[in-house]
Order: sequence, then C-alpha cells, then structure tokens
Amino acid sequence: MIEATGIAKTYPARGGGLVERSDVVALRGVDFSLPAGGAVSFIGESGCGKTTLGRILSGVESHDSGRLVIDGVDVDATDKRTRRAAFRRVQLVHQDPYSALNPTRTVGNILGDPLRRRARETRAPRGWVEQRAREVLELVGLEPDTVLPKYPHTLSGGQRQRVVIARALTADPAVLVADEAVSMIDVSLRLGILGLLRDLRERLGVALLFITHDVATARYVGADGEIYVIYRGQVIERGPTDQVIQAPVHPYTQCLLSSIPVMRGIEEPGPDRLTPSAGPEAAEHDTPGCLFAARCPLATDVCRRERPMLTPIPGTGQEHACHHPAVRRVVPVPVG
Repeated sequence: MIEATGIAKTYPARGGGLVERSDVVALRGVDFSLPAGGAVSFIGESGCGKTTLGRILSGVESHDSGRLVIDGVDVDATDKRTRRAAFRRVQLVHQDPYSALNPTRTVGNILGDPLRRRARETRAPRGWVEQRAREVLELVGLEPDTVLPKYPHTLSGGQRQRVVIARALTADPAVLVADEAVSMIDVSLRLGILGLLRDLRERLGVALLFITHDVATARYVGADGEIYVIYRGQVIERGPTDQVIQAPVHPYTQCLLSSIPVMRGIEEPGPDRLTPSAGPEAAEHDTPGCLFAARCPLATDVCRRERPMLTPIPGTGQEHACHHPAVRRVVPVPVG
C-alpha cells in the first residue's frame, strides 16, 4: 500500500539576531512499508520526526529526497491530479480534536463539505451526501440524529475525536495516519478511541499508521503489525511489535521501554532497565557517530566515531542500528 525509501526532510534555520541557529534535520533517510490493511507504529520521544513523517505521508508536507509510493503511484513522478488522488487515499487523524474542527460549523456541515465535493466528482444521486454522513457517524459509534446538528464545542473530547475520524472516512481512505490520536483525550475515553481504530481495520480493511510515544497504545492497536523506533529522524530499531517490545536490542529502545510505569504490588521492573545518562540538550549537535551516543549509558569510542546502519537479526524479522546490540528485558513483569 505504502512504500517509502530514503525519506529525508530538513527545515531551514529561522530567525537571526545574536544566536546562530542551525538547520533542523527532521528525517534522515527513513525506509518503511505499510501493507494493505496492515498496521505500523512509529514510536519515539517528542521532536524525533515521527509527526513530520505522518504529514509527508498524508500530503501536508513535502519531503526533500527519497521515494514515496502510494498504492502503486510514485507521488514524485506523476502529474498533480494523480498525486492528489493518491494522497486522498491517506487521511490524517489530527492530534488535537479541539482545534481540528471549525467551531462555527455544525457536524453536518463539517462532514458535508468533503462529501459534496465527492458527490460532484462522482455524480452521486440526490440524498447521497446526507446518507453517507450518517453512515460514517455510525461507523465511529455516534448517533447521527443527535450529533449532526451540533457544534464542536457542545461535544466531549472523545466525541470530537470520533467526528475527526468520521471526517477522515468521508474520503474512503485506504490508510489512516493517527498522530498521537488519544494524547489530548481523557484517560477514561482513550481505550474507546483505540478500540475504534482497531475495529476500523478489521471491518473496513483500513491500514493504520499509528504515531505515538506510548508503547502500550502502539501494542494495543497494532499487535499484529510492526514497530519502528525513531530517534532524531533515524530509525534505530524495527520489527514485529511484540518482538521489539519483549526483546529490544538498541539501548534507546530499552530506555524508552524502561520508562513504562510499574504497578506496585502487581508488577516489578524488568531486571535490565536502562536510564539515559544525559538530558536531551547533550544530543543537539550532530556527530559522525551514533546519534544516541551522548545519552547512551553503554556508548564506547566506536559509537562516537561511526554511525551504525540498520542490520537484520537473523530469524527474528528485527533490525537494529547499534554497535553493541544485546537483548535486555526491560518491560514490567508480573509479581511472582
């Protein structure tokens, strides 16, 4: 469905004054594939480049170099009309349901605008727009008669996010890009949205690219898919979701998983937990070596001199970019 090769993006330095600013490298040659109906999760801390990748895949941002193929269409080697149609197959579910919806429009109008555009293109029969608006609301678990006449501010956070997903479904997408889709929703409502995304995969065959910093949510919506761990724009570990979580080999992945809270009396910390040895500010400047070396508690001289590339681990489907890979058990385990 989606094949990405060497996707790179750099944002030029802004501003001036007394402080010299450097260009911001958001993505450093990212490769990945998302099969039809499949699930891929990108996890990493804030600023690692995962949101930029999601925006590139949905056509909101352009990439500087690399090759992006959507449903067999090379988006950089085709005309504007074909490219627009390809990107329409990929719909972005925004992180913030409070700013993603126009507060001056009712839900009926919010859903009706893209549907009327499609109706003109396909010469749909009279009444199709309203019928389809009701259908997509039912798909996301909302009652059309109640929700259609309402304005966004009268809905709860969970309802708004369901409307955002419903709007994405008006384009009949093949892929949903969910960018931190539950991070701004009450904890009590998050499971419902995650369950909805998983249900849409099963019922509609929609592929899901899930962007998050939360390993647990990535595992919930894409247990049968793959996880890509990204650090400062580089994929440093990837593989089947459970394989990477249960047997991570890159120290950054291990530090990320070590941050999962432990439920006292029910769980105990994984025996091999790691903690980064320095704050993020120590890793701001590029080096010829591993991008994580300044924070890695296991770094050696070779890590600072040479940048490792992704290397497969035979028989696991897992890849890592580390000079000293070692499996460590870091996730919480049940007591007893």
